Amino acid sequence: MASVTDSLDAKHRTHFNKLQKKLRREVGKAIADYNMIADGDKVMVCLSGGKDSYTMLEILRNLQLSAPVSFELVAVNLDQKQPGFPEHVLPDYLEKEGVSYHILEKDTYSIVKEKVPEGKTTCGLCSRLRRGSLYGFAEEIGANKIALGHHRDDIVETLFLNMFFGGKMKAMPPKLRSDDNKNVVIRPLAYCREKDIVRFARYKDFPIIPCNLCGSQENLQRQTIKEMLNNWDREHPGRIESIFSAIQNVAPSQLADTRLFDFEHLEDGVQRAGQQAHRLDVVNLFGGH
Repeated sequence: MASVTDSLDAKHRTHFNKLQKKLRREVGKAIADYNMIADGDKVMVCLSGGKDSYTMLEILRNLQLSAPVSFELVAVNLDQKQPGFPEHVLPDYLEKEGVSYHILEKDTYSIVKEKVPEGKTTCGLCSRLRRGSLYGFAEEIGANKIALGHHRDDIVETLFLNMFFGGKMKAMPPKLRSDDNKNVVIRPLAYCREKDIVRFARYKDFPIIPCNLCGSQENLQRQTIKEMLNNWDREHPGRIESIFSAIQNVAPSQLADTRLFDFEHLEDGVQRAGQQAHRLDVVNLFGGH
């Protein structure tokens, strides 16, 4: 089968190779930093038909060939029964690529349309229903890791969404355990920028499937945040990277959450431990969760 580079001229082939290496390096580093994938893992790759999940699957397949550990990949798409959804697109693509896959059929579309008033944002309920269906299916097929296609921009956007509209300093962790403790969720694209993924998807010419359920809602809060961050990025290149670095470099003593830092006994702590009083044993704090 012809590769994507066969149809490119020398200049674009060089650009594509550099981009692919960059994405591979970033995904590989995220996997290593957060111990996302171990030997013998069965990773359920959630494939929506969007640029992010296609890219995630492609890069993971690429890394699978040279990784120091052996792991299995299985693609899973949740068919939410949206009107006009092209059901043949993903199976055709995955069969052509030789990827093991499942199509999970759940009519979450009808539930969302029934529960959410016309004109209101559907994303919250839709994502909860989708997440619940996928978590349960992972157990059925024996997958011990669930890979989602959120990238660095998604993580930063979520931070500001939660700050502006939720009153929480909270983003998307690159790796987490689900509330029921039955699933481990990983985000291999955590270090990747969306603009790189857009370019990669164009080079690969993935058969993109738009989300007709919520894609037409122009006034979503996330879209507002995205535009704000894009403006910042244009005016101050590197700001997105700096914000993401801040998520990885948290100083609890410089914030105001009494659950993360023992302000009450600060004076005693200074007398006992000097500088170390400014740090809290977060491992013990969250050990029961």
